[in-house]
Amino acid sequence: MAITLKTPEDIEKMRVAGRLAAEVLDYITPFVKPGVTTEELDRLCHDYMVNVQGTIPAPLNYAPDGSNPYPKSICTSINHVICHGIPNDKPLKSGDIMNMDITVIKDGYHGDTSRMFYVGEVSEHARRLCKITYECMWKGIEKVKPGARLGDIGYAIQQHAENAGYSVVQEFCGHGIGKKFHEEPQILHYGRPGTGLGLQAGMIFTIEPMINQGKRHLRILGDGWTVVTKDRSLSAQWEHTVLVTETGYEILTTSEGTPPKPVFRH
Repeated sequence: MAITLKTPEDIEKMRVAGRLAAEVLDYITPFVKPGVTTEELDRLCHDYMVNVQGTIPAPLNYAPDGSNPYPKSICTSINHVICHGIPNDKPLKSGDIMNMDITVIKDGYHGDTSRMFYVGEVSEHARRLCKITYECMWKGIEKVKPGARLGDIGYAIQQHAENAGYSVVQEFCGHGIGKKFHEEPQILHYGRPGTGLGLQAGMIFTIEPMINQGKRHLRILGDGWTVVTKDRSLSAQWEHTVLVTETGYEILTTSEGTPPKPVFRH
């Protein structure tokens, strides 16, 4: 498995790309409300990336392994959609929860991040799922330091999710990132502590747990992209791009609007 350790120059460029990705989410937040279509959100994000930031939307026409090219500039995954939801002309309604996943390319480097959004008045059980999923991401991030193992990250996420009564999607995972959208290693959101690849300073990867309210099983729709829960239960996801530093971690996808780290009661 070829892991590319990033140079100080790479890291500086990844900081810029990561911040810009997060700033797209800041920009779009006020537009997420009942009645707006995800197609409109996609158009707004696309224009902001291309015309304001001078970035390239990485998902647009992305076609790994000969799959259908992805047709839009962002992913919008609503309610029981786990990931890779394609923006369309259906209006959002009050009570929806939505993950918006943004990846920009700046100067050849990728910044990748996602957040959950509440549309209008959202039920308590949907809010709890989003909150626990955010905590899961952070439980994983807190394990990142040189000498830790990938299994430590996955285990921390899985424990937190399952203790809350939820399940972890296993078919999709985080990934190394840099000049390529998806690099080694794969970052599973489940696992056993002390197993898997050892972390080294200079690695950059995403941590992006997908947590289901019901069972973990999924299916992929006919468009070849949209992934939904098999039992139609709600699903949530958050994502940051993380650098392994000499002493721990640095989150590269932060901006003014990034939610703060949760407070865990130990």
